[in-house]
Amino acid sequence: MDLRYALRALRKTPGFTLLAVLVMALGIGANTAVFSVVNAVLLKPLDYQDPDRIVTVANLWRTGGRQGQVSAPDFHDWHDQSTAFTALAYYLGNETAITTGSAAEYGRVAAVTPEFFRVFDVQPFMGRLFSPAEQQPGSSGAAVISYSFWQSHFDGKPEVLGRSLRMQDKTLAVAGVMPPRFDFPEKTDIWYPANTIFAETTSRSSHNYLVVGRLKPDVTIEQAQAQMGAIAARLEKLYPPSNKDKGVMVTRMSDDMVGDVRTTLYLLLGAVAVVLLIACANMANLLLAKATSRTREIAIRAAVGASRGRILRQLITESLVLAVASGLAGLLLAVWGSNALVLLAPQNVPRLGETGIDGWVLAFTFGISMVASLLFGLAPALHASKVDLNDALKQGAARAVVGGGAGRLRGALVVAEIALSVMLLAGAGLLIKSFVALHNVALGFHPENVVVMGASVPATDIETARHAGRFYQDLLAQVRSIPGVSAASATRTPPGGISSSGGYWVDHEPRPEEFTVASPQAVFSIVAPGAFAALGIPLKTGRDFLDSDAYDAPFSAIVNEALARTAFPGRNPVGHTIYCGFDSVKEMRIVGVVGDVRQSGPARQPRPEIYMPYQQHPRAGMAMSVVVRTSTAPAAFFETFRRKAREISPDVPVRFSTMESRLAENMATPRFRTLLLGIFAALAICLAMAGVYGVMAYVVSQRSSEIGLRMALGASPGNVMGMMLRQGLVLAGIGLAMGLAGAVAATHLLTKMLFEVKPGDPVTYAGVTVVLGVVALAATYIPARRATTVDPLVALRQE
Repeated sequence: MDLRYALRALRKTPGFTLLAVLVMALGIGANTAVFSVVNAVLLKPLDYQDPDRIVTVANLWRTGGRQGQVSAPDFHDWHDQSTAFTALAYYLGNETAITTGSAAEYGRVAAVTPEFFRVFDVQPFMGRLFSPAEQQPGSSGAAVISYSFWQSHFDGKPEVLGRSLRMQDKTLAVAGVMPPRFDFPEKTDIWYPANTIFAETTSRSSHNYLVVGRLKPDVTIEQAQAQMGAIAARLEKLYPPSNKDKGVMVTRMSDDMVGDVRTTLYLLLGAVAVVLLIACANMANLLLAKATSRTREIAIRAAVGASRGRILRQLITESLVLAVASGLAGLLLAVWGSNALVLLAPQNVPRLGETGIDGWVLAFTFGISMVASLLFGLAPALHASKVDLNDALKQGAARAVVGGGAGRLRGALVVAEIALSVMLLAGAGLLIKSFVALHNVALGFHPENVVVMGASVPATDIETARHAGRFYQDLLAQVRSIPGVSAASATRTPPGGISSSGGYWVDHEPRPEEFTVASPQAVFSIVAPGAFAALGIPLKTGRDFLDSDAYDAPFSAIVNEALARTAFPGRNPVGHTIYCGFDSVKEMRIVGVVGDVRQSGPARQPRPEIYMPYQQHPRAGMAMSVVVRTSTAPAAFFETFRRKAREISPDVPVRFSTMESRLAENMATPRFRTLLLGIFAALAICLAMAGVYGVMAYVVSQRSSEIGLRMALGASPGNVMGMMLRQGLVLAGIGLAMGLAGAVAATHLLTKMLFEVKPGDPVTYAGVTVVLGVVALAATYIPARRATTVDPLVALRQE
């Protein structure tokens, strides 16, 4: 009966019902959409057997923090000496040239040690894993392919087993196909045995491999950490040059995968929860307004015997009906919203593709709908059910219900809306200012109109690797002859990324026995002649690399200003000798100094950097990116460059991007959280504006008789407008003060996300004050203007 009555009551006021459902659907839908991402990325267990027992094992330097990559010798000692794991393995993932038919293409591959698949307790969907013989150094090896690669390249045919594919310049036979949902790490296409195509690095200072393990059933992560720490201490004593201050960190893999994404997602979930609270406050005000028109109805029900509890139950039932309708509408909005979030989110967010509406998301939507119904429905129901029968039946007006108590509640709700909106607006303002500062950072090069053409030349040894150099020389010669190309060169890693780094030594310092984390550190970059001109990196002194800087010539290097300041304070580095543990490990003569480039992204200061010519490091030069500066839109040159590359070698896959799009990827995370928090803040301000407008419109309607009397006694329209504006702005001022206080207390949570902006930035708070003031004035002005049009005679006659 309560349900039927509630539905009938809501049908009588379709405008109110539609508005109420829309307001709450926005809040519930936004919360559900964000939660669907949080659920997929943070809450869902990994799709492996006993996923909580899978861990990552990494170096932990007492002087330099966590380092994911480990050396092969350290890994083998961990494997042989530990008893905490049922399986321990390393992997090395990268993108390389793969050929399954007539044309080569890029694919993700991973070299893995024998226990890799045991870590994940996974068996092939079809075929088998590697045999012991296939995992021996120098063996013919084998390939295990992913389910998606099998479908896309072999049409899902079972005859794939035993088929050959080429990776680099080595032919591998397909031994098995993995299950559909297994593609670790990072959507891998092909797994192959480590130490079969490329030899393992034997230096304990060469940290190249990532380690995963499965804990034994009776071993906790704390016990594994203690055991690995003891092993690391033993290795430190045995190998002091390389393992000094080197510890071990054991982390649950699900936590390691998420990394810094957790903070951003929880921030957005908190922000959207604030939006829901504001929507609930708005809804409560709508219900209080609706109670105004139902005073006589409620009084009659009470007069004929309905208890206050009975009336209260009926009103709460109406709130529940509204909540359910809002939840269903919010769920529809969430489907669209979650898809939009996936498109907007950075592509490095793990498991983002698993976002969707599942049972947990439905339960969350139902839960917040019920909680919201109590938040917005209980207080109005309590006020509406408390009726003075004599006054209500005599006047048929709302004052019996929504007198002082209800009026104060409406004001308090508006103050709360404004305060919460100010907190969101302050957070969004800080992130926007931070993002602008980040965007305006001088990067040290000019990314405009630069094509980035990635290429991977198949090679497994020095002789075949030197063929890669000839490919790039021929390609650059062809590209430079194309009209519209102003400069062209190649680099192993374009600005905005780092492929390798480590210790270095200069000739006026004592030569170390072995490079460690305590050694001076630098970024290592491989480039072709002309790379600095193509990228707009200024040459400060000395010369650029030349074609004569070949493999059989004296080795040369160019350093950046950061390294020059660090290693050669007050001196000219040109002519000095530098040495680093990269590739050829030969001494190099410094021939030039270039400007600093923010290789780690705009938020980090430039690091010391050593540039080396690709002709002298052929193995590192197998996979390069050709960088071409054009006079017009870069995308217009893609197909022309692709055709030139195919003419030189059809076995070399190429792919295209622009330098600006690559830099945009580096800014994706701050852009994502800034955009969403800005959207939520704008939505909150709109809801708060609607709340202020609603309260002031209600006040004007309730005080029409008083206003008419004042005007009859001589009050001017300006006096009336000023009185109404003051009342609205007082509410806004109280909310602003509370919101600013809350923002000062809460925005310290954003400290790690801000760049060159402090959480207490006065300019941001001044801007928030101005925005809120303008919004409050606009929301108050229309009802105040309406108050000046009250006809005193009509108002007094009604009174």
